[in-house]
Amino acid sequence: MKNLRSYRILDYLRQKKYCSLRELMEHFQVSVATIHRDVADLVARGALIRVRGGVAFPEKRGDAGVSAAFPFQDRINRNLAQKQEIARQALRIVRDGDILFLDSSTTVSALASLLEQSSFANLTIITNSLTIARNFHNYPAHYVLILLGGSYDMQLNALLGQSLMRELEELSISKAFVSAFGMCDDRVTTNHEKHFTLMMKLMNAAEQKILLIDRSKIGRKGLFRFATRAMFDAVITD
Repeated sequence: MKNLRSYRILDYLRQKKYCSLRELMEHFQVSVATIHRDVADLVARGALIRVRGGVAFPEKRGDAGVSAAFPFQDRINRNLAQKQEIARQALRIVRDGDILFLDSSTTVSALASLLEQSSFANLTIITNSLTIARNFHNYPAHYVLILLGGSYDMQLNALLGQSLMRELEELSISKAFVSAFGMCDDRVTTNHEKHFTLMMKLMNAAEQKILLIDRSKIGRKGLFRFATRAMFDAVITD
């Protein structure tokens, strides 16, 4: 994925299903050459399909374009009721004046949605999640957002990499809310190497670490262990 606009184009096509290149050009206020480059990249990745007069989003869930290009959207509604219950419990831990780190997981995104409707007097949110950043205009106007920079990762819909790690070193975090691929035999794991590096940094940087994990991930083993259960101040599950 070349840029954030490419993600927004995908999101737009998920809703519209089909549109012309001119419509995309006018909606995103870019030149003909720019929209052609963005669309060509998305088509090459299998995320969109060229059709006569424009482009379309793959209709079938099993289509390679959906599973490969937009796995975050495939996961976001999975076990949704459990994630929402976990988020409600997690919200009780948040206090006025907190500096929160919210990761890019779909479980933590459920907590972020509740924070949109919250009424804390003072709250700072640090994140690498593009979903949280995109929706931040819905939050109370006095809340502060710090979006960490980095390279875009399509699978996690997040920014990752060395520039993000350098920024993180300069910040104080009172509470970090994170999720994981799985927790098995006291090992908390991820399958994503760059995510593993970020989690290792957070485990040292945050004053309190809270793991949000639904029951489907209990007993599941990932490739990289970034923590043990005992390293978390709280583990919230359904």
